[in-house]
Amino acid sequence: MNTFSTRAFGTEAPEADLKPMSIQRREVTAKDVEIDVLYCGVCHSDLHTARNEWGGTSYPSVPGHEIVGCITKIGGAVTKFKVGDLVGVGCMVDSCRHCESCKDGVEQYCENGMTGTYDSPDKYLGTHTMGGYSERVVVDEDFVLKVPTNLDLAATAPLLCAGITTYSPLRHWNVGPGQRVGIVGIGGLGHMGVKLAKAMGAYVVVITTSASKKEDALRLGADEIILSTDEEQMRKNAGTLHFILDCVSAQHDINAYLRLLKRDGQLTLVGAPEHPLPVAAFSLIPGRKSFSGSLIGGIAETQEMLDFCGKHNITSDIELIRMEDINTAYERLLKSDVKYRFVIDMGSLKD
Repeated sequence: MNTFSTRAFGTEAPEADLKPMSIQRREVTAKDVEIDVLYCGVCHSDLHTARNEWGGTSYPSVPGHEIVGCITKIGGAVTKFKVGDLVGVGCMVDSCRHCESCKDGVEQYCENGMTGTYDSPDKYLGTHTMGGYSERVVVDEDFVLKVPTNLDLAATAPLLCAGITTYSPLRHWNVGPGQRVGIVGIGGLGHMGVKLAKAMGAYVVVITTSASKKEDALRLGADEIILSTDEEQMRKNAGTLHFILDCVSAQHDINAYLRLLKRDGQLTLVGAPEHPLPVAAFSLIPGRKSFSGSLIGGIAETQEMLDFCGKHNITSDIELIRMEDINTAYERLLKSDVKYRFVIDMGSLKD
């Protein structure tokens, strides 16, 4: 297969900093589009992968799966896009296309394994996929999204992961008017959960360990704040919420949040704690409560999310950085020192 070289930023080993490198991309095939990457969001998954914290990372590793860019070349059979279109690429760039999940439009649950934007087997080049910390990417048109033109492009990038990760469970569980919805944790995921749930018409309750987050939670659209370290507040709000979206990746007592649910209430976890969260049987059985998880969203639902955000003028709260600042950004990410998502100006890589 014909390839071309493009500049990128990646790492050769778990303990090594990210640095400039040259990587190979395939030349566009019939259904491919080539994208000039304008902005790329920084997800905590990028850090986990670069440092091999989940195990099995293939090196060299080029992270990045919150990509916004401009199409510069298309294959001969492309029908959905044209050169010059502003587009997005999220967490996956392919799937088997024929399993039950793929046929149902939930490719993220592909039973043969979806192809991640980075660190997945690359069926074209026989290596592994490389992500959006790069000058250009080549992606099958079926895994490319149209970006609403009214939204700030840099602040749109995190919608491709943080946005769809929170939108999908809110839609799946039919969050809307007349419901009291809890959002646990105000970070990269949680702040998007607040904005989306509010736009869906729900009464939004932020649950946080930090009293200092109250003002920001209200700014983001929350109607009420519960301080989870205050036992009286937690007791008073027991049995008051229809749905809870848990966006916390640190270890926490899930039973404390399950107690906040009404009968037939649902708690969905999108944060990914390193260790198991013990669930007491009697946190679920009385009240017929449910505890579930959710992974990003399918391509059609991701497009639906982008269109919804375009309609409601929703983007992520970001701090724009240059590519060479990524190692410092990773250290700050570990300290939760960002409101609420880093986004790389990929023009700085070209510089």
